Amino acid sequence: MGAANLKELVAAIGDELLARIAGAGPGLPAGDGRSGEQACTGCRKQCVESCPSRAQAVIAAGAERISAGEGVAGVDASIARLIDHTLLKPEATRDDIRRLCAEARRYGFASVCVNPYWTALAARELAGSPVKVCAVAGFPLGASLASIKKAEAEAALQDGAREIDMVMNIGALRSGELEVVEQEIRLAADACHRRGAILKVILETGLLEDGQKAAACVLAKLAGADFVKTSTGFGPSGATVRDVALMRLVVGPGMGVKAAGGIRTRQDLERMVAAGATRIGASAGVRILEGTA
Repeated sequence: MGAANLKELVAAIGDELLARIAGAGPGLPAGDGRSGEQACTGCRKQCVESCPSRAQAVIAAGAERISAGEGVAGVDASIARLIDHTLLKPEATRDDIRRLCAEARRYGFASVCVNPYWTALAARELAGSPVKVCAVAGFPLGASLASIKKAEAEAALQDGAREIDMVMNIGALRSGELEVVEQEIRLAADACHRRGAILKVILETGLLEDGQKAAACVLAKLAGADFVKTSTGFGPSGATVRDVALMRLVVGPGMGVKAAGGIRTRQDLERMVAAGATRIGASAGVRILEGTA
């Protein structure tokens, strides 16, 4: 697809979806989304942002995977099976990664998510376990060349990763260079799919306007990615209910949405799931899952 045609397609889709988010187009009800009921006191017609219980009527969603930080203990088995057990701190040590993997194996988490250097260690620690290894690429800035991101993903896959979380080229998207973003995602998605792995594309929504968020989701879907993800956790802000709802609306029910960044309580988690998240990244996993303050 040519660059001009791609821009026209993304712009048209973005305009339609943003109109629906605002309650002005077909597919989503206007107001608070509850036909025949009174609106909330002080309603701003932004229920996807301020009232997640009603966002469920707008965005059909259900949790498939939740990611949480190291140290999780005493969690419900049904919750554990949804978790990407995550440790991306630059100061993490070999012992920290081993502990992360031991917890993942013990509690039956879906995966561990680590920086590329630790992929091989995590794969060895989890050998014979159903727990997968997820590695990041282009992390956390997204400003690497597409060829570097592809090579980074391929190296991690060679070392045992089965999921890749790649930061898209944020500056290229903001510059209107949509074909650059689509091509880099396609390269990484193809590399993952050749090895039976999946690709999650991190948008860093805190740096984007709504139209740019919608465009990024469209590009990720066109390029064959499996998930879109809100944030790295290292950017200016993390996930919001409104961003998750917007992303879910853009990608539809057949693609994953991962909310990450600033999710610290069980209530935060439930709000994101209600808005459409199918995975949730959090460094406060222990407090979330144990329900402590």
